[in-house]
Parts: sequence; C-alpha cells; structure tokens
Amino acid sequence: MIGRLNHVAIAVPDLEAASALYRDTLGAKVSDPVPQPDHGVTVVFVELPNTKVELLHPLGEASPIAGFLAKNASGGIHHICYEVEDILAARDKLKAEGARVLGDGEPKIGAHDKPVLFLHPKDFNGTLIELEQA
Repeated sequence: MIGRLNHVAIAVPDLEAASALYRDTLGAKVSDPVPQPDHGVTVVFVELPNTKVELLHPLGEASPIAGFLAKNASGGIHHICYEVEDILAARDKLKAEGARVLGDGEPKIGAHDKPVLFLHPKDFNGTLIELEQA
C-alpha cells in the first residue's frame, strides 16, 4: 500500500539556524519558509536526490510542534511521510485493520497541497506516520 518515502520531518527550535545548517554546512538546497496555519507550523523543505527533509517550527501557541519542542528542547524527528496512491482507500484499509487515524479521519491539505492523514504512533512502533496522496 505505501509507496515512496516522501519526507522525514524534524521539529526544530530555530528554523533559521536549522535551514542554515542544511544549506551552508551540508550543502543542500533549502526552500524558503512556508507558513502552514491549518497545521500550526512553518515548514522548510530540504531537497535531497531521493527524498526530502521537512524542518518544522511552531506557528502559534496551539501548534502541536510547540508541545513536541517543550519535551524535546533540541528538536528531533517528529514524523515520517509515505506516499499512497489513494488516501481514502488507504485510510479505509488501515481502519479496517485496527489502525487509528488522528483527527476526524478526513484528509487535510498538507504542505505539498495534497491530501494527508496522520496515523497514531502507538500503532506504528512509536512513530507518527503521515500518509500523503501521490
């Protein structure tokens, strides 16, 4: 069901410093920051030949990333994102097999302007999984 690894998301306490680290120290192509108010984050994408790294920074006090950074002040891996061909079919199959879809279970538009869903980390070895329709 899952396809390509779309990205690994890393929560960061300082988006500018993290962007500079990937751009200047590691020599990667780094996007400009993009606010995602519906998700409570600002994102920067680090382009790699085979995937992306998504740097996440809180946007607003209700940001889920603020809570993550409160527990992990240095930042860290927040989630991994896999592509699926049909997000509704994937959701229905996963739910039928007992996996928990976070939120109301309906896809939202993600940072790539495509439908996304998140799966409960307790169902996937402690890892928050994002599914993105390819």
